[in-house]
Amino acid sequence: MNHFFGDRPRLRQAVRCLVAGLLLTGLVLEGLDTGSVPLAAAWVASGGLALAALAVPRHRFTPAALAAVTASCLVTLVNTQLAQRAEVTYGFLETCALLLLIARALWQRPLLPASLVAAGATAATTVIFLRLSAEQWSTVADFVLPATWFGALLMVALGLYLRLLDTLRAREHEAGLQEQRLEYARELHDFVAHHVTAIIAQTKAVRFASAAGNAPEPAELDRMLAGIEQAGSQAMDSMRSMVSVLRDPVRPAATRPAGDLGGLRELAAGFSAAGPAATLTLDPRLADRGLPPGIGTTVLHVVREALTNVRKHAHGATGVTIDVRLHEDGTERRLRVAVTDDGRGRPAPGERRVTTDRDAHGQTVRDGRRPGFGLMGLAERAEALGGRLTAGRVAGGGWTVGADLPLPPASAEARTDEPLRP
Repeated sequence: MNHFFGDRPRLRQAVRCLVAGLLLTGLVLEGLDTGSVPLAAAWVASGGLALAALAVPRHRFTPAALAAVTASCLVTLVNTQLAQRAEVTYGFLETCALLLLIARALWQRPLLPASLVAAGATAATTVIFLRLSAEQWSTVADFVLPATWFGALLMVALGLYLRLLDTLRAREHEAGLQEQRLEYARELHDFVAHHVTAIIAQTKAVRFASAAGNAPEPAELDRMLAGIEQAGSQAMDSMRSMVSVLRDPVRPAATRPAGDLGGLRELAAGFSAAGPAATLTLDPRLADRGLPPGIGTTVLHVVREALTNVRKHAHGATGVTIDVRLHEDGTERRLRVAVTDDGRGRPAPGERRVTTDRDAHGQTVRDGRRPGFGLMGLAERAEALGGRLTAGRVAGGGWTVGADLPLPPASAEARTDEPLRP
């Protein structure tokens, strides 16, 4: 009964009590129509079990439903042996409750126990008319029995329909969770891997210098160690930010506005402090207008991943350029991002360029390496926004990673975006 009434608002409890009282009154009145106290008690008991089975918790439904079906069949069997039978009623409320048991069983229970309950309830509603006298039975059989079978078919269809809806909802929920896991994986890669790569690159530089017998000067060594410390601190901050979001989705960690490109300056400065100088060129027209959240976030991810790949693969790079420009052609507006280095990375023979276009057949290879999960994730982000990601060699040496992303009309952008911070 605790499950039935539960911890609900008083109005809902009052409605449930009223419904339960009306159903119990109906069972008693049906029992009184039998003209016999023992029959009335049996009517109320079997009908009450069927109604109670509809209200029990899900994990207790199967035994409760089977008990109600068994009780109904036993009452019918005993009634057939009596000389005096009911002449007015056969148990209409009990029949309705048994039909509803079919729908709930097929909706909420595994197929095997649901089939047992459905078959038992169908049999119980078929033989329940035997409680009537022979004269009444012949009259009812031609009209009420077909209607009961039709009701059973409707309950089967209803139960299977509700079961299908639950299955579709569960799949949609699981797909949402999977998409969320993939998004967290991308965020973890984009934010943390960037800093960890910086730590590895600077540590290797110290080791190689020491192994070659050219120990760095104290000031130079201190600068390298400070860079490693800074990258480690940034990696920890990124991890704490993500953990805070996972722990408390109601109060997520403080982040920049979704369309803010101010983080590009921080990325360029952080990269320059530990490696080749990074030069940022930001279109001045982007300073006084907002960007859609998806576009701004994707730009930051593209630049971060490209800088991470420079550390990993751009051997001998002396400089990196980051170019973010707005291109307007009539009503069409596109944002183009390019990160270019002058390193000595070599693509595999025959694989000069890769795009995310549908007709692309090759994969980008630099120093014999295929693209990692970062570039593939960025390609998916760009495609989802209607853009494309490119990566390939630059004439004269070097490597470039670029993104071409469409922007919505200025009116739509103004309604949904926040202004950029200078």
